[in-house]
Amino acid sequence: MTVADTCVHPYPAGDSSLRRMTFEARELGFDTIVVPDGTPLISSGVRVIPAALIAEESVRAVSGQIKKRENGLSLVMVNAGENGFNRAVLSLKGVHVLRNLHLTRKQSFNHICARLAADRGVAVDLDLYPVIHATGRTRQRVLVRFGELIRIYSRYRFPLTLSSNARSVLDLRSVEEITLLCSLFGMEEDDVQAALSTVGDLLNPPGPVRVVA
Repeated sequence: MTVADTCVHPYPAGDSSLRRMTFEARELGFDTIVVPDGTPLISSGVRVIPAALIAEESVRAVSGQIKKRENGLSLVMVNAGENGFNRAVLSLKGVHVLRNLHLTRKQSFNHICARLAADRGVAVDLDLYPVIHATGRTRQRVLVRFGELIRIYSRYRFPLTLSSNARSVLDLRSVEEITLLCSLFGMEEDDVQAALSTVGDLLNPPGPVRVVA
């Protein structure tokens, strides 16, 4: 079963090499990491899946980016926006993950979006970076928002993914730590395990990889 951190940023986006990131991820209980604009390979026994991160404000622009960047090997992840935008994005062919919902209002992802995500198999990503690193009201707002998403998830059961958005090996967290962090906003352990395995189902069949010693 895949155990994946759905977004990490090795050098040059971050300050740790890909080799260090994969080695540390393996020690923390992961067998897969997703790297924006990465290359499909296996390093330190960890599979690296490339991601295409799309941050556009119009659906037409998102669609154009998907056509340019979709290659069957990359996880296509789109930044969320307002409700109508999210509904349209969830209906686009080739979208795997809707991300950054914690930066949007509650109304941006309602029961219609949830049903669309469930029907089309599009995952909602929960970015744990602000849960780990933010403090005070900022952190509390993220916890409340994630709690809202988990409640709607409990009804519609759309796929979830979990990301550390680590830019250093120091930002990575173990599977056990992630399970505890997710309990802060009401996510059950079984649902955490399911979310960690989602990436393995989103790219089907998996693309070829090369092994790096």
